[in-house]
Amino acid sequence: MILTGLVLGTVLGFVFQRGRFCVTGAFRDLFTLKSTRWFTAFMIVVAVQSIGVFVLDAFGVISLEASTFPWLGTIIGGFIFGFAIVLAGGCATGTYYRAGEGLVGSWLALIFYMIGATVFRVGPLSGTTDGIRSIETQNGSFQEALGVSPWIFVAILVAVVAVAAARQLQREGQRPRVTLPASKTGLAHLLTEKRWHPFATALVIGALATLAWPLSWATGRESGLGITGPTVNSMQYLATGDAELVDWGVMLVLGLLVGSFIAAKASNEFKIRVPDAQTTVRSIIGGILMGWGAAWAGGCTIGNAMVNTATFSFQGWTALLFMVLGTGAAAKIFIMRHQGSGSRPAPAPTPVGANR
Repeated sequence: MILTGLVLGTVLGFVFQRGRFCVTGAFRDLFTLKSTRWFTAFMIVVAVQSIGVFVLDAFGVISLEASTFPWLGTIIGGFIFGFAIVLAGGCATGTYYRAGEGLVGSWLALIFYMIGATVFRVGPLSGTTDGIRSIETQNGSFQEALGVSPWIFVAILVAVVAVAAARQLQREGQRPRVTLPASKTGLAHLLTEKRWHPFATALVIGALATLAWPLSWATGRESGLGITGPTVNSMQYLATGDAELVDWGVMLVLGLLVGSFIAAKASNEFKIRVPDAQTTVRSIIGGILMGWGAAWAGGCTIGNAMVNTATFSFQGWTALLFMVLGTGAAAKIFIMRHQGSGSRPAPAPTPVGANR
């Protein structure tokens, strides 16, 4: 059954790569371009998954339980993680799929993300994680705290996201359109050549994120999409050879690499690209900080900002806020400062954002 994780991860990796769905770019563009286009796409994923997960809960396919809110770790860890993804050139998922494209900088970021997350979750610094995450409140979600149905929040979220998406599409509709030659049609063109609209990509990712819940639960892993936990399990397995560590989540992250590699090869975008010295250093530091931040925050941009937000947990929404703020701080230091001075921006570890 855990092989369903590999299948779903492969499809997800393919979609992320072909859709150029970069969460780092979505957060960063809020500050550097004053654009909400990719952030709106990100929130579409959350909204779609929110509908799906509460439907699954209502029909007893999964059972969402009350949780606590480790607020201090979420705030500090979320900010560190947001800052780190600018240095690393991508968030945890972005690093996986860009590693599959052949970016050596992303390979380094991924390796050191694995090391950092393992050190802070189960290694010599795990005590710091346990300590900071022990500072918590008992009510862990909006619906628990207010004693109301989660469907109220689902309706509000869907309405707000729908309005934001409609406005964005209206603005795009006012731009001139490029008509492709008649020969540029068909499934092969769609899968390997055609530029995917961020909102279409988001709808697919939202559906896949929803599907992850019952597939994962069927194997005994009672969670949805997650990157940091499976990454730590992968690292432990490589170190110990303990086959019990290889679960549905480990298969998922392996699939991300496989799927993104297939997509990159099919679209002729796979190429081994070696970074310069500055980018190499930033990738390594960014990877370590990502692992640290994800451990303290209890998840990355997927597990926290995309999955926990869908269930309206305080941890998820707080992590999302402080990840965005951390990204903004790093963007101001490493990107906007150079733009404001009129000098050439310092090179980023990878072509972050990947908005083509």
